[in-house]
Amino acid sequence: MIFKDYYKILGLETNKVTIDTIKAAYRKQAKKYHPDVNIGKKNNEEIFKDINEAYKILSTPASKRKYDRMWNHHIGRKNATYNENIRSQESLFNMFFGINNDIKVNKRQEKQIITKGENVQTEVNVSIEDAFRGKEQKVAVRTVDGNLKTFKITLPAGIQNNEKIRLVGEGKPGKNGGKNGDLFIRIKIKDDNKFKLEGYNLKTNLYLTPWEAALSTKVIINGINEDVSVYIPEGIQSGDIIKIEGKGYKDGKGGRGDLLLETKIMVPKHLNEKEKKLFNELNDISKFNPRAF
Repeated sequence: MIFKDYYKILGLETNKVTIDTIKAAYRKQAKKYHPDVNIGKKNNEEIFKDINEAYKILSTPASKRKYDRMWNHHIGRKNATYNENIRSQESLFNMFFGINNDIKVNKRQEKQIITKGENVQTEVNVSIEDAFRGKEQKVAVRTVDGNLKTFKITLPAGIQNNEKIRLVGEGKPGKNGGKNGDLFIRIKIKDDNKFKLEGYNLKTNLYLTPWEAALSTKVIINGINEDVSVYIPEGIQSGDIIKIEGKGYKDGKGGRGDLLLETKIMVPKHLNEKEKKLFNELNDISKFNPRAF
């Protein structure tokens, strides 16, 4: 009976591998030798059968353990003998020439290992309105060698605070032919003089005159993307919150948070004679005392 090296069939050099590694190797080999992409190549059909057979045996821990006993007998012992002979020859060589072969081997192995470059992370500040509407923006990033490199990124409308934009291949370079790492840009949405971001809600100040607050009125305010009509109930106080549903920031699911209006009652610093007279009359007739509460 011919012994088949299932590990070699899956492109693996040793049996000291996990089931996940075996599954990954199987997917790679199956894709390479699948009959649908190798029409007319009979030899590949046989290889594909062996690949499936190897996977069936090695993907189950119990059957893998049984097979490993045979593999160690047929393959593992030979590999161990071969490796021991190589090490003996290298040791003899070192006795005469004084070369530290462990360092030599490690350096050779290091050169042969294909390594992907490290990812790089940075962050950029954007305004609430730019993040809400979306825009193209230039970002300057300092590279490994200390130079500044400029990238043009596209902010999707409604990007979330702390969300990352990925630029593939713009990280640190790979080694021995490995791919470059990626650049991840974290978006930090900054509050401005008009809006503050609270989750998906937008908070802004609503400035009112004393008579608007006392008598009730309707006012038009500028939302982030449209004008909004707001009813002010009579007797509203500074610090009260009026909530306008669905006029806040985008929630990433097609909806929006709320617009929160914090009222600020503003008293005029300068009055003309007529205004002073009216305030004096109000002072004489009003029995309202805010300090009585």
